[in-house]
Amino acid sequence: MFKENKRVIATDTLIGQGTLAEGKIVSEANLRIEGEYRGDIECKGDVIIGECGVARSNIIAQDVTLAGKLFGDIETKGRLIITASGQLVGNVTAHSLIIQDGGMLNGSCHMEQTADPKQKPLTELESQANAKQEKNDRAKSRQAG
Repeated sequence: MFKENKRVIATDTLIGQGTLAEGKIVSEANLRIEGEYRGDIECKGDVIIGECGVARSNIIAQDVTLAGKLFGDIETKGRLIITASGQLVGNVTAHSLIIQDGGMLNGSCHMEQTADPKQKPLTELESQANAKQEKNDRAKSRQAG
């Protein structure tokens, strides 16, 4: 009579060594690539490309760790770690980037800052008012001095 709300537990996805997969992956959980993958990846969790892993893919994920090879772009909401064995040929958009000695990034990198909730951006009128106030303060200090 009453329906039970069953919570779905996300399972990590593994593309194992010796496996070739093609297509588009959209995942709520983590993804690990030890084989070869071709296609785009949208992952709400983390993506790890192992030392034997090769991906020809554009990746959007929370965090990405690259120990293998990736040909494509990465967009992380967190950080990208390129290990000593990792090679990226593509562009990066990330909040944090770590490249270990020996790791390779051949492309461009765009760093994004997380918005500080304590600091709200000034509106144009507030900026103009602040500039005018500073100008008046300087003029007064010159007259007084």
